[in-house]
Amino acid sequence: MSDGIFIGLGGGKPQCLDLKRANRHGLIAGATGTGKTVTLQGIIEGFSRIGVPSFVADVKGDLSGLAMAGSPTAKTHGAFAARAAEIGDTDWAYADNPVQFWDLYGEQGHPIRTTVSEMGPLLLSRLMDLNEVQEGVMTIAFHVADKEGLLLIDLDDLQSMLAHCATRADELTTTYGNVSKQSIGAIQRSLLQLRTQGGEHFFGEPALEMDDFIRTDDKGRGIVNVLAADKLMAAPKLYSTFLLWLMSELFEHLPEVGDPDKPRLVFFFDEAHLLFDDAPKGLLDKIEQVVRLIRSKGVGVYFITQNPIDIPDTVAGQLGNRVQHALRAFTPRDQAAVRSAAETFRANPGVDVATAITELKVGEALVSLLQADGSPSPVERTLIKPPASRVGPVSPQERLVMIQTDAVGDKYDTAIDRESAEEILAAKTQEAAASAAAARAANDAEKAAALQAKDDARAAKDAARLQAAQAKADAQAQRVAEREAANSPWSKAMTSATRAASSSIGRQVANEIGKQVFGSGSRRSSSGGGLVGTVLRSVLGNLMRR
Repeated sequence: MSDGIFIGLGGGKPQCLDLKRANRHGLIAGATGTGKTVTLQGIIEGFSRIGVPSFVADVKGDLSGLAMAGSPTAKTHGAFAARAAEIGDTDWAYADNPVQFWDLYGEQGHPIRTTVSEMGPLLLSRLMDLNEVQEGVMTIAFHVADKEGLLLIDLDDLQSMLAHCATRADELTTTYGNVSKQSIGAIQRSLLQLRTQGGEHFFGEPALEMDDFIRTDDKGRGIVNVLAADKLMAAPKLYSTFLLWLMSELFEHLPEVGDPDKPRLVFFFDEAHLLFDDAPKGLLDKIEQVVRLIRSKGVGVYFITQNPIDIPDTVAGQLGNRVQHALRAFTPRDQAAVRSAAETFRANPGVDVATAITELKVGEALVSLLQADGSPSPVERTLIKPPASRVGPVSPQERLVMIQTDAVGDKYDTAIDRESAEEILAAKTQEAAASAAAARAANDAEKAAALQAKDDARAAKDAARLQAAQAKADAQAQRVAEREAANSPWSKAMTSATRAASSSIGRQVANEIGKQVFGSGSRRSSSGGGLVGTVLRSVLGNLMRR
């Protein structure tokens, strides 16, 4: 049993998974309650024991029991011990496995994160259920972000980038094709729905380093990476997209190794139908491509599902190692599944596959594994070996202790928010707003200055008009005052006196001139009283008359 992983006893001989053919993928199928989980648990234990790390999505929570050894006091102990004796498994003993717990929500294990850029537009479009037009807009947004050096790390970055593209819709349409604000609005709504499913927990930093998945412990046992998927199952698109992303990342991360002596890593996808339900052709093509090519990277992929027809034919054709538990043929679809499953096995004259599939007991399966030459072995009805670890979940306290003491430690527990597209675009928006505000302020100041100058000119003009009016009023007032002064009694008396005096003076002057010219007697000269007397008399006489 040392040349491979012992699955069970079938056809009187051990059924072992050849390690050199373990990277040729496999399928574990069967109805609920037929023993798929126990079979899966035993295979994972076998890989860990020989130093091959694995990843398993724990949908129901019971695979967490891989971390603890089984107990002789468990109610399953009697059945397991009897089965080990029946199949001659003398090496069977209870043992634990080195387990690392992971959880996209960071509640039951270390958070698993990736960046929006690493996810890429294709898987994101699948995750957000976008149509072809919206997927094209998403691709343009990624291209612009990459071209302009904008890191898309979390969903806030993607949302900011989409809003940025909306403001540049006309420019981007000219360069890359139609970018409508309606399409961007639809993507933003899908983004909001993704947030409600908890998708924002998946995107961020620190991003998962694949080397932390591919490790062994100090005893050389392969680390079993258990993803808590019970809550994740409520968001099937997120679950399936995450698993496909993980395979894609491993494909890009690992070097080509061909067919190694044993796999470097083995994937187990429980509830595999979620990976394919309602998947568009483009995504199915990518899944088929990854499954087909990742083999050369030394990675084995095993799908666990209730019905083998859940797996598309293009993918099912790549699954060389098969374990088929019982199926129930109650419906036409079930009957079709039985026929399909029977046709996929290499025929064995001693086994009626179609009949056996409906008759298998719990812990019993039809097994066909790849042989050393690469051909499938004839199908055998096989008793599956019992697991060595606990069947059932660990307690919350046990889980917490293992999370706090594993080799990864708190490396992924604290999120990091470094500068990325959201911050850069926000800074640019703030800068543009500040520039626009400064321009508006300068424009407002210029308008205010022009308005003030206009007001000053109007005020100066009004002042000049008032000054001219005042001058005119002053001149008029002066003329009125002069007229009033001229019409006063005193003024009239003075005027009359002046006139009389002027007349008397004129006569006196004339007389004097005449005297000088013609000569005159002294009597007239003395009787006149002189020139001054004549003037005073004339003035006083006029005053008295008034």
